Amino acid sequence: MGLPIVALVGRPNVGKSALFNKLVGKRISIVEDTPGVTRDRIFAECHWGDYRFMLADTGGIEPHSDDLILSQMRRQAQLAVEQADVIVLVTDLKSGVTANDMDVASMLLKSGKPIVLCVNKVDSIGQVPPEFYEFYNLGLGDPIAVSAVHGHGTGDLLDAICSLLPEFKEEDEDSEKIRVAIIGKPNAGKSSLINYIAGEERAIVSDIAGTTRDAIDTEISNQYGDFIFIDTAGIRRKSRIDDRVEKYSVLRAEMAVERADVCVIMIDATEGFTEQDSKIAGMAHESGKACIIAVNKWDAVDKDDKTMDRMRKSLMEDFSFMSYAPIIFISAKTGQRVDRLFELIKYVSQQHSMRISTGMLNDLLAEATARVQPPSDKGKRLRIYYVTQPSTKPPTFVFFVNRAELFHFSYQRYLENQIRQTFGLEGTPIRIIVRERGE
Repeated sequence: MGLPIVALVGRPNVGKSALFNKLVGKRISIVEDTPGVTRDRIFAECHWGDYRFMLADTGGIEPHSDDLILSQMRRQAQLAVEQADVIVLVTDLKSGVTANDMDVASMLLKSGKPIVLCVNKVDSIGQVPPEFYEFYNLGLGDPIAVSAVHGHGTGDLLDAICSLLPEFKEEDEDSEKIRVAIIGKPNAGKSSLINYIAGEERAIVSDIAGTTRDAIDTEISNQYGDFIFIDTAGIRRKSRIDDRVEKYSVLRAEMAVERADVCVIMIDATEGFTEQDSKIAGMAHESGKACIIAVNKWDAVDKDDKTMDRMRKSLMEDFSFMSYAPIIFISAKTGQRVDRLFELIKYVSQQHSMRISTGMLNDLLAEATARVQPPSDKGKRLRIYYVTQPSTKPPTFVFFVNRAELFHFSYQRYLENQIRQTFGLEGTPIRIIVRERGE
């Protein structure tokens, strides 16, 4: 089950992106005074105490604007509202309650979702100014005074958000179903693959409306297990994302990746590898998802007995940053190797969930450090006391050492390779965390 989603919404220029960056603790959204500025990324994980949730930043809502860009931003915000578990309406103390604020508040009330009212740009400490109290007129309960620039009030805001989050249950009715996001450039054949699977399998459970009218979650049960396929709109290069058309498509793809257990990265065999394929794969890799590279339209390629080997070798170089991901050559049109794709999805999902005992890990550590001595610097040698695996999805390993700065990347890579050689972990990234003893 994916993390709860919290959406920041409001009219343009109230400071949503600055607040987003403050809450997630890093500069992700671009902050400008120009309404409608394009964002590099508008979806990130947020931690507060024992709570974790996904925070979505949205373009400003202008409820009655006929401007094409602003209407697309309104659609993007509505998408986030539909998907969100909690909505934060961000307003601006300096401009007061506007007619647009009233309209946005009315729209949000109709959604029936829990709403937190945030009044941004309250930059002074102490008693709130008198104009703060006019925000009660929005009918959304007690407003929370916040300064996104200085960080005042963000703790109160996060407390209010967390009090409204749904109870996070690890087990639910879909817990045994493997969630699969099909991601890739437009026209790589993602929807064709979904359509082929849905048309061929006799045991389709249902089609569930997804996060937008463009995406459908398709539930399938067959001899390989139970799956939920999440179709996504193609992800274009940033320069190709026209403000008027596709501003919200990356948000949709990131939501799909977040909800998934396994990401199938679709490559068009007739085009070959592109830089955009690498960026799309990087999104899944950074999110820690199990990954498969599926080369589609293999039926349309002129080939001899060595074409597949040549392309596989080339793709392994192109995707060197995720060398763990298996590569499969398929045709969504003819169904070639789709059965094998199901087997791979199930296999990498199991690898993604693998847990290794501390005893087995430390036996491997003793052998690996005996074979290749840990690095040293200025007479100080790295000592690794022990290693343990605190979590799965992806498998995460914590190494306790004497000095973290001595644990060089190259030695981390060596130990990761030793873990993979011994335990497999094919198709899943590995996270390594270094702790000095006493932390």
